[in-house]
Amino acid sequence: MATVSMTVNGKLVSRDIDPRTLLAQFLREELRLTGTHVGCDTTQCGCCTVHVDGKAMKSCTLLALGVDGSHITTIEGLAHGQELHPMQAAFRDHHGLQCGFCTPGMIMTAVDMVNRKGTNLDDQTIREELEGNICRCTGYHNIVKAVHYGAEAMAGTTKAAAE
Repeated sequence: MATVSMTVNGKLVSRDIDPRTLLAQFLREELRLTGTHVGCDTTQCGCCTVHVDGKAMKSCTLLALGVDGSHITTIEGLAHGQELHPMQAAFRDHHGLQCGFCTPGMIMTAVDMVNRKGTNLDDQTIREELEGNICRCTGYHNIVKAVHYGAEAMAGTTKAAAE
């Protein structure tokens, strides 16, 4: 057993774990944060994306001990109480999901994209940035639209008001 400590969604957590425990397992099984999904176990689908020290990372192949001391944000940590993060609200309001399985990873990737690239994103940039995330239900059209609206909301502007 090994001891791992990290800040998850603003709360310091520490657990004794098997050194082979993956971050996704730690979040889901130890902390019961089940919004982080595991769809492939090979970092291909992006369903397990979380933020590690502010950067989007796929947690299904990342050892929990490898992020010891880090700050982790999961999909559950984006909202402020009952108020959804602007990107979460955009996915809901603009139909950026169907079954919802890929949605947490898509949203975490989209937030990271906006944080890195700013809020003025074109369709090609959004599609390229989402390449590591797979949705098996949609044609991505509404996901791209939701990212646009989420980015605008994160900037405090809305194109919808001008339309």
